[in-house]
Amino acid sequence: MEWNTAQETAALWGVSLRYIQALCQKGKIEGACRMGRDWMIPKGALRPADGRKKAQNHPLIENDLPMPRKTPFLHMTDLYSASGKAEECIAALSANPEAQILLQAEIAYSRGEIGKAYDVANELLNQKGGFYAMISAGMLLALCAIWRGDLALWRKAKIHIAEAPVKSDQDRDIAAFSITAVDSMLYDVSAFPEWFKMGRFEPLHHDALPAVKVFYAKYLYASAYAVATKEMNLQGIQGLSLMGMIPNTLEPMISQAMADKALISEIYLRLTCATVYHNSDNDEQAIYHIDRAIALARPDRLYGLLAEYCRVLSHLLEQRLTLADPSAWEQVNRLYRIYNEGWSKLSGSVRGRTIITTLSQKERAVAKLAAFGMKNGEIAAKLHMSVSAVKQAISNVAAKTGASRENFAAFL
Repeated sequence: MEWNTAQETAALWGVSLRYIQALCQKGKIEGACRMGRDWMIPKGALRPADGRKKAQNHPLIENDLPMPRKTPFLHMTDLYSASGKAEECIAALSANPEAQILLQAEIAYSRGEIGKAYDVANELLNQKGGFYAMISAGMLLALCAIWRGDLALWRKAKIHIAEAPVKSDQDRDIAAFSITAVDSMLYDVSAFPEWFKMGRFEPLHHDALPAVKVFYAKYLYASAYAVATKEMNLQGIQGLSLMGMIPNTLEPMISQAMADKALISEIYLRLTCATVYHNSDNDEQAIYHIDRAIALARPDRLYGLLAEYCRVLSHLLEQRLTLADPSAWEQVNRLYRIYNEGWSKLSGSVRGRTIITTLSQKERAVAKLAAFGMKNGEIAAKLHMSVSAVKQAISNVAAKTGASRENFAAFL
């Protein structure tokens, strides 16, 4: 028997290589088989009927969509389900090279390998693939923009997401959600749709739920933070009262992430839950979730994820990671300095603020509690400091920001 490569068949039929690979994977081309890493197609094989036109009327039929999950984040699904098995999970996608490359890039991002993630995201976007490939690459590019503090790249990423080739109402909903999710990375949660704010996720495909819950947790935290700092007014709710209620929602979401074997989602949810507990003066529960997140992240060196939370978990994350693995903390701390500089620069540009990066961890912790409306004595008791040390820290923050304590939140 004589054979054509997938590339030769794509040229012969006038379609993309990615489409041929998807047909082979689904068994649509009679006699096609894998030889090494490539698909080989018998010469003279009949081209199957193109089901892509049907997809416009039937959103669930997407024969030109080779992504194994319909979500903006493959690494937040069960495709990466076991701690310490990242390379094996990537290798398992050998029959789906585009998804394999994307998952590899997302894992690289999670490790803090931003250059590698950036290169792959650009490559995927230049190929102008299917809807989920474009959305995923755009989201990945937005994440890289945060680390680089690059406003132009941030805007470019959002444009790529908006230009993804939608075919259905479900596609439009996830594209709109993805653009808003990009904003939420800088704590701007104002544009989330009402159905999302209510925790009603039916408009999205179930494959996207692990990632959507991560952003919902961020939405709840950002909203509670805005209430605590008086940037948002909710009738009958003030101070940290809303913050104290959020774990009742997050704890079941963590259990569901475990049941779904969505490892990255579980890490994100645990760290967000720890942040909420920490702000609610319940460090015992915060430490529980931090330790679990560290245990999940260390085997595959997912230090980029941990670095994202150094700003909000401050000394607790340093303390727990140093106990577990001092060398790991050194790497996380190095990544955090990069992330903090980039996040502060981009956040300040987007929100029209000056985010101060020169505050010490102690000064930042004091400033945050002052922004929550706590008095000096309460801050001293919570942070195990003397009142005079708290006063000095507040004075230092005021000097660095040029703001009164009532306005500290705008600079954190």
